[in-house]
Amino acid sequence: MIVGCLIFCITFLGCVGALRDIQILLKIFLWTLLLILLLQVTGAVLGFTFSEKVEIKTVALLEKGMIRYRDDLDLQNLIDYIQKKFRCCGVLSYKDWSKNVYFSCAETNPSLERCAVPFSCCIRTTEEVLNTMCGYETQLLNPWENRNQIYTIGCLDTIVKWGQRNLYLIAGLGLGLLFLEILMISLTAALLKQIHFIKKRIPRRPTMH
Repeated sequence: MIVGCLIFCITFLGCVGALRDIQILLKIFLWTLLLILLLQVTGAVLGFTFSEKVEIKTVALLEKGMIRYRDDLDLQNLIDYIQKKFRCCGVLSYKDWSKNVYFSCAETNPSLERCAVPFSCCIRTTEEVLNTMCGYETQLLNPWENRNQIYTIGCLDTIVKWGQRNLYLIAGLGLGLLFLEILMISLTAALLKQIHFIKKRIPRRPTMH
């Protein structure tokens, strides 16, 4: 919602400024795009330079999401989608789900899902009815025992490998987005220059006393 509101405000400023030839709105639009562009380039450079720290932060963020899995429905749906899409389970391993209070293997855990994993970790079958209990007690089993029941590989490693396989596609999309942003900045700057030139040529009306 925050990102959506921000995009709406930025595009609103650009549209109104272009339609009404309001220079101040166009300048705000231009400098906002420049700031976003600089942040993107800086983030990409820092991410490449400090890739190990980025990986550590990513692991911490994913683990935090796993801990809040049952507390946020949108987050739960997102994690389920990622695990089903990439055929993975947990961050580094399926046993990472023990960090969630509902799936923890602690003896004091009264949950029925003790030592389980979410159903999105389960290997898909041709069954029409979804078995939401397919991941129960799978954390107690070894990886080779779970091989035909759940995905045992963590999502971080799977997503990284997917990114490496689709590196050219990701790079192409990134460059395409960068090109569009530079094009918008250039067009806005050209429009500002044109408005300034036109207003400079129009003679001011004499003031009446």
